[in-house]
Amino acid sequence: MRILFVGMSNSVHTARWINQIADQGWDIHLFPSLDSDIYPELRNLAIHDRLVRSANSGKNVNQVGSLPWPFPGSVNLVNTVLSRLIRVELAACTVGRAQRLARWIDKLKPDIIHSLEMQHAGYLTLEAKKIYRSKFPPWIMSIWGSDLYLFGRLADHVGKIRDVLSACDYFSADCQRDLNLARTLGFQKEALPCLPMIGGFDLDTLRRLWQPGPISARRLIVLKGYQGWAGRSLVGLRALELCADNLKEYRIAIPLANEDVKLSAELMSSRTGIPVDIIPHCPFNMEILKLHGHARTSIGLSISDGLPASMVEAMVMGSFPIQSCTACADEWIVDGETGFIVPPEDPEPIAAAIRRALTDDDLVDRAAELNAQTARERLDYSIIKPQVVKMYQDIFAEREK
Repeated sequence: MRILFVGMSNSVHTARWINQIADQGWDIHLFPSLDSDIYPELRNLAIHDRLVRSANSGKNVNQVGSLPWPFPGSVNLVNTVLSRLIRVELAACTVGRAQRLARWIDKLKPDIIHSLEMQHAGYLTLEAKKIYRSKFPPWIMSIWGSDLYLFGRLADHVGKIRDVLSACDYFSADCQRDLNLARTLGFQKEALPCLPMIGGFDLDTLRRLWQPGPISARRLIVLKGYQGWAGRSLVGLRALELCADNLKEYRIAIPLANEDVKLSAELMSSRTGIPVDIIPHCPFNMEILKLHGHARTSIGLSISDGLPASMVEAMVMGSFPIQSCTACADEWIVDGETGFIVPPEDPEPIAAAIRRALTDDDLVDRAAELNAQTARERLDYSIIKPQVVKMYQDIFAEREK
């Protein structure tokens, strides 16, 4: 079976999804939907259309057509600059990324095309399909995070989203909410099972990374550091400051923080005396999981999301999740029992949730037990992987009829 993925080559989500089938002996290819580097955990596939070969790629990754780069560092910058220059040059000849993707589809003749994420990969695949002159292979469209919940309400995107959902053959989401949204936006074909887009977890291995002892004995708080068009880490910082009297024995860790969050965290720490650790971009997801494995509670806030990776990682690692109500959290946790579901932009109720999580030992200890059971039933690698493999096998068999 030959599968061509279209997606972000630098994304942990891309790597985790593809790695679930990397040992099947299938012929796997990836066409990057953006000019970006290669996530180092990708393995056993060919990556097409990069200009400069990355020195930091995964195991058995063949960078087809890429030129060698003899100097260490700055590979991603060189790819981006050269890509943009060439794209401007080729624009006059009406040749761009979609045309290049269409050429690779014609050359590879994949049995399945799978787009991972809508606003870049999905739109790109749609444009390639429009110009493709032969019968287009079966096309799976998988959405991430805010692809429908937020962008489906924006005038500049809703028409494109409807076009993609009308053109693809299969649709995949990681929560029922987004499947329902896809139906309202015009998808009428086969919906695939709701599976976490981040893939499954090796729960036995991860359990060994938990801090020994009860969850209530942990003295770390993890705040997801995203702040921007969707992330609301600064609201989380304000809520934590409102709880400063409960945080005297705690540290706060903020992974993936941008400069605005870093500055605000430093100021908050100087005002309250609460130590804050800014965790830079982590090349391996295991470092984030270890943080959750030492945290009493983990906080994720955004105005839009699907199934948040940070919330699932907290559940898997025993940390009590506090998650904004704009995600699919209610399909995974019970508000007030196995986590808290809060508004994303009001620090007062978030602070109340944090206080409860910090003062109710029985709550967080019992939640860890219940979330561990949920993880066993719905997130274990041994459960998720066979479903993913079967999904592709079934689509391949349907194509062969």
